[in-house]
Amino acid sequence: MKLVRGGTVWISGPVELGPERRQGAVEQAGAAPLERYPGRFEEDVDILIDGKRIAEVGRGIYDRLEAEGKASAVEVIDASGKLVIPGFVNAHTHAAMTLLRSYADDFPLHTWLTEKIWPVEGRLTGEDVYWGTMLAIVEMMRAGVTTFADMYFFMDHVARAVAETGARAVIAPGMFDHMGDWRDQIAEVRQLAEKWHGGAGGRIRVMFGPHAPYSALGGFKPVAQAARELGLRVHVHLSETRKEVEDCVRAHGVTPVVLAEREGLFEAPVLAAHCVHVTLEEMEIMARRRVAVVHNPTSNMKLGSGRAPVQAMLERGVLVALGTDGTASNNNLDLLEEARLAAFLAKMEGDPSQLPAPVCLQMATINGAKALGFDDAGALRPGFLADIAILDTSGAHWAPRHDLCANLIYSGNAHDVETLLIDGEVVMEKRVLRTVDEERVLKEASKRGIALVRGASGSGAAQSGPEFLGPR
Repeated sequence: MKLVRGGTVWISGPVELGPERRQGAVEQAGAAPLERYPGRFEEDVDILIDGKRIAEVGRGIYDRLEAEGKASAVEVIDASGKLVIPGFVNAHTHAAMTLLRSYADDFPLHTWLTEKIWPVEGRLTGEDVYWGTMLAIVEMMRAGVTTFADMYFFMDHVARAVAETGARAVIAPGMFDHMGDWRDQIAEVRQLAEKWHGGAGGRIRVMFGPHAPYSALGGFKPVAQAARELGLRVHVHLSETRKEVEDCVRAHGVTPVVLAEREGLFEAPVLAAHCVHVTLEEMEIMARRRVAVVHNPTSNMKLGSGRAPVQAMLERGVLVALGTDGTASNNNLDLLEEARLAAFLAKMEGDPSQLPAPVCLQMATINGAKALGFDDAGALRPGFLADIAILDTSGAHWAPRHDLCANLIYSGNAHDVETLLIDGEVVMEKRVLRTVDEERVLKEASKRGIALVRGASGSGAAQSGPEFLGPR
């Protein structure tokens, strides 16, 4: 057993702590939809971990164990003076795109995809994806991310990286109309699920990944049917740009969300990335169909895609999580930065009360877990998975501490993450990664990224034909 001792802990549910909480505890209002209880930080709280799950949350747990003569059998992680929160959930990314970080910047989405990204992705190998994913996991662990949802190619290699590092991930092979018979693509996902769904001690799950209405529409119906049969979810890009919406209306007479519903995609549980350009009617559809939306503020800004109406979606009961998208359009995997930017973008509507800090924290944690199908993750509660981030708050940017949640969202950064647990295992301690040879990963991934781009340039692969269509 392990014990995270004496931290200032984010409590976002009906957790009984025992003795009176200290004066330093900070009440937080404004919980996001689907969460009944407001969140708050409580000081001097212990978290007892049994295996991969949280067994108990409260004050004086260590003292009780000591009195019972059991303390010596517990591994103690000292969190005194630290902030303890659920691990972050990056609900939409393309992990191995770390290899393309800083390769193609300052282009609009369509040009960026067809002339830059897809041609290079056509040269990817499984080993490239493995090392690119390893680099992403290093970066995400250092940023407090315990779970991520990945859509890309060579997902066996992604799963291998996840299994080796102790990360938690939901993996979705990118699926496209041009990539052959949909029956064959679905069969490949079925095989992947047989091998990896529930693998690595339950840390890996599999989703279907039909890319978007403009690139994978032919697969929406059969994918939804197969997803229902197999009990899997569907990961898709939806209404990312105004051009996508306009093209969809011209081609099909309806918007992408309406088209997806018409084609039966929402008959299965859906994780929809972006949803930047959606109407109130479409929000009602997504709420009714329980479509989970992933807001990617940095990517949407960088590619000029627009600003998603997150507050309006939340008010209509849509579950909204946060994602970084791939590093080629971000260019980092810092989910805490996404939380801050999500808040600021919402406030640009003219109402600074939109997306207050506690809501952004919920979007980055429990909302993300629910969006990926983990009903037992994303919060520090008994019975939940022990995915825990411990942050150092000694930096100047944390003082003074009028409101710890506001400090975290508006002032904190990835470098504050000191210790990280996934499934009850310590994967990073005092900023030292335990499960990854970080130096080797950085060296190998950098070498492969440079070779990949140089090779594409040398072959004149600045084409945009369907044979280059990648997973973005």
